[in-house]
Amino acid sequence: MKGSCLCGSVTYEIDRLDMPIQHCHCRTCQKAHASAFASTAGVMREHFRWLAGDEVRAFVESSPGKKRWFCRACGSHLVAEREGLPHVIVRVATLDADPGARPEAHIWTSHDSPWLAYEGLPSYQEWPPER
Repeated sequence: MKGSCLCGSVTYEIDRLDMPIQHCHCRTCQKAHASAFASTAGVMREHFRWLAGDEVRAFVESSPGKKRWFCRACGSHLVAEREGLPHVIVRVATLDADPGARPEAHIWTSHDSPWLAYEGLPSYQEWPPER
C-alpha cells in the first residue's frame, strides 16, 4: 500500500497497518496538522519503506525524541517516529488507498477545545446545498 504527500514529491510504502487506526486529539497533533485530530496507525519498521523524496523530506522534533516527518515542498506531515521503538506512526490520510481498517478510538480528547464539538452538526458529502 502506497502513501504520499499532497504534491506527490514524497512517497512511501507499507505492507500493512500493524496497529489500530486512532484519532489523536493531542494539542501537538492539532497544531502539527492544523486540524481537530490526526488519524494515525502504527506500522512496524520492517513493514515501512520510503520510496521517493529524500531531497524534500524533513522532520521537526516536536517533543524530545519524537520526529515528525513532512514534505518541505507542500508541508504534508506523513509519519512520526521515536528512535528505539519498533514502529512508526503513519498519518492514515496520506495513504493513497483505503487501508481496509476502520478507526477504533479517539485518544487525548482531554485536549479538545469547545469549538471542536462535532456531535449533532449537519453533515454533507460535499458542499452544503445553499452554496
